[in-house]
Amino acid sequence: MKLKSFLLRYYPPGIMLEYEKHGELKTKSIDLLDLGPSTDVSALVEEIQKAEPLITASRTEQVKLLIQRLQEKLGQHSNHTFYLFKVLKAHILPLTNVALNKSGSWPWERSCSIVPVASGTELPWRAQRNVVLAIAFTIPYGVDKIATGSFDKTCKLWSVETGKCYHTFRGHTAEIVCLSFNPQSTLVATGSMDTTVKLWNIQNGEEVCTLRGHSAEIISLSFNTSGDRIITGSFDHTVVVWDADTGRKVNILIGHCAEISSALFNWDCSLILTGSMDKTCMLWDATNGKCVATLTGHDDEILDSCFDYTGKLIATASADGTARIFSAATRKCIAKLEGHEGEISKISFNPQGNRLLTGSSDKTARIWDAQTGQCLQVLEGHTDEIFSCTFNYKGNIVITGSKDNTCRIWR
Repeated sequence: MKLKSFLLRYYPPGIMLEYEKHGELKTKSIDLLDLGPSTDVSALVEEIQKAEPLITASRTEQVKLLIQRLQEKLGQHSNHTFYLFKVLKAHILPLTNVALNKSGSWPWERSCSIVPVASGTELPWRAQRNVVLAIAFTIPYGVDKIATGSFDKTCKLWSVETGKCYHTFRGHTAEIVCLSFNPQSTLVATGSMDTTVKLWNIQNGEEVCTLRGHSAEIISLSFNTSGDRIITGSFDHTVVVWDADTGRKVNILIGHCAEISSALFNWDCSLILTGSMDKTCMLWDATNGKCVATLTGHDDEILDSCFDYTGKLIATASADGTARIFSAATRKCIAKLEGHEGEISKISFNPQGNRLLTGSSDKTARIWDAQTGQCLQVLEGHTDEIFSCTFNYKGNIVITGSKDNTCRIWR
């Protein structure tokens, strides 16, 4: 093996190694999830060299400089105020979800159209004729393709630049409500009200396999970081962990006593977080499928939950109008976010992990301090409930989608 180059990954912090093996160019990542301002860089590099033969003594100083750059970047916490940049009024139907590509230059709205942020002009094409219920950009950069899942039971794969439809994936017998690309962007998984998940090859458009086992509608799905596992959450109160290569069940997570609302891995794939209509979130050991903690405190259904990029913090959003922040290590609540006057349907961390964004039925989105739970800013202007909201990869753009049929971009 021959090391060719290094690439920095800021969120979550890590170094990507590009190397050549048997004439083929490959990559591997070194995660630095515990990197902080006080980390001893020299000692850290020694540990990395012991575990990674590609990093020889001649590369020591280069790696030190890269990690120091990461330290500086992580110390630049996002503290700016967001201002309304554009209002996109491209739709006659409510916006139920929104997404941004990695750079934040392309927002995608679940109704459905695509609009360059700089111009705010809708591209001259439309997605499916029926309501689009699920959307995703390709991973990791999100500049080439978009998948849309629809009420018409199909998933379509589109070119971002031209609007060309590469493939229409047909096979589900009910509407598609969730979807996700694997990290390698070779597969797209679609979850349907027909109780199944299908994996599709995005190169040739063919179905790879169908995951069967749930007894009710699938409402959430996500891949792990390496792409070899996929989890599905269902109205049957369970979450299933699947082998993405073979389609076989690995574990069934049983413990919730109501419908699942969200299910996802943390970055290092050691934990699974599930949210439920039973008012709780549960943490599971991703290896053996055993529950390691139940996060309680909400007075109503959990509508959304998430990890921060490093997996150290957990956020939960509820129909009780509050959100909570938990430590993933201690499983204790460290902050309660109060201020919304309606249910909170979406919650997400910024890439730096020091801010939280929430969207509510009270027609506002809010920015919060992730350590104290203090509300830092209220994003007002929508005239109906906000269904979805998200940060871009840099954390300097926010997009909100509402039942008022508009999408607002904040910078």
